[in-house]
Amino acid sequence: MTVSIPELPLLHLSDDEMALVQVLRADMMRDRWALQLRDAYFNGEQLVRDLGISIPPQLKGLHTVIGWPRVGVESLEERLDLEAFRWADGRDSSELSEIAEANDLFDESSLAHLDALVYGREYLAVGSGTDDSPPLITAESPLDMTLMWDARLRMGTAALRECAADSYIESGPEERMLVLYLPDQTVMCLPSESGGWEVIHRDKHNLRAVPVVRMANRQRTADRVGKSEITPEVMSITDAACRRLMGMEVAAEFFGAPQRYILGASESAFQDADGTAKSAWETYIGRVLALERDEDGAVPTVGQFAAHDPTGMTKIIDLFARIMSSQFGLPPHMLGYTTDNPASADAIRSTEAKLVKRSERRIRRFGRSWQDAMRLALWVRDGEPPDKARRIETVWRNPATPTVAAQADATVKLVQAGIIPAESDVTLEMAGLSEGQRQRVRADRRRSSAGTGLMDRLAQLDGTESVPSGVTDGVDGL
Repeated sequence: MTVSIPELPLLHLSDDEMALVQVLRADMMRDRWALQLRDAYFNGEQLVRDLGISIPPQLKGLHTVIGWPRVGVESLEERLDLEAFRWADGRDSSELSEIAEANDLFDESSLAHLDALVYGREYLAVGSGTDDSPPLITAESPLDMTLMWDARLRMGTAALRECAADSYIESGPEERMLVLYLPDQTVMCLPSESGGWEVIHRDKHNLRAVPVVRMANRQRTADRVGKSEITPEVMSITDAACRRLMGMEVAAEFFGAPQRYILGASESAFQDADGTAKSAWETYIGRVLALERDEDGAVPTVGQFAAHDPTGMTKIIDLFARIMSSQFGLPPHMLGYTTDNPASADAIRSTEAKLVKRSERRIRRFGRSWQDAMRLALWVRDGEPPDKARRIETVWRNPATPTVAAQADATVKLVQAGIIPAESDVTLEMAGLSEGQRQRVRADRRRSSAGTGLMDRLAQLDGTESVPSGVTDGVDGL
């Protein structure tokens, strides 16, 4: 009698899970080369294609770098400062702050934004913490992670992360680890001796949703994955500028020092006293050339050709800088292009208008991703989805560069017109105060109102009446 032994789901991946892993791994590997290419341009490690015309073979190893892609991406990322999470209805947001602080999201957010701009996308993975710690929210690189997306439902159906094994997992040196995210569970695997994957842990969260959020950059309706800020145009202009810099290096080697010519000199002028021929370098660096007259008494003619002028090359590079500034929406001075007349402060702010608008669009898109990740974290913590009626807001620093005086003046005018109350938190935000400063102001207001209320109660008491016990508890100076 044959007895079938059921496969233990805790130790092996099912056939459906294995097929899903293969599909997701193929998707991740297909895009890796394009992502690494953008990363090379950002780090200045790209290989500039040589046309094989003006550069001699001896200088094939010369490598020139121009960091415009990094400047353009970082200039946009530096204006995306996430400061706080809060409930839109104004209720206490301490639980959101606790999750954000536990995961160091206000520092990690800058890394996530930078990867999303360079690669075109970034992933936020949510997992269960320990018994006493909040849920985990981690930013994951698209080099190690991919997501299967349902465009109709606007949500992920499965995700895969393949990376080096975590430190808390007993594994061999440099061993790879596989994490499969499903709507009902998260499966962690290590390579098995048979060549497959061995399941080491299954986190059955039963969320009915994949706990992964994609932070996409420059989405389109037909492309929800996102596009990098380092576009083909940016890469092309970068290569062209690097070739011009390389041309300047070659010209400096061959034509930087002016070439001399001597007409009518005898062979002895290029020999030592013993008749040994001088080297070309010794002849060139000789400050005084003692030349004899020829048999007819004529003195040899000595002159030099004009030295190489790099002005033409620098004008071309300035042209590339202007083209690159239009691609990134940056003021030209950020890419090193300057004019003789310095721009005024108003002119500089005017040139930054496109950069500010691009930052505001990224804030809207990336803010939605952070909100979804925070809702998933609350779902993991509580075991049930948060109330959809309660919306989470992300608080960002103003991406523009207004002056402090202008912000204060606009805020005062709105308060005087009665549009916003003076004690509103919106007033503090419009005045340009950071989230930490606003919290301190709110604490000062609470202490001030408590002290004022106590003094009013004391003033209402008759001098013969005794002060109720406990009224002055906790008030400094009373």
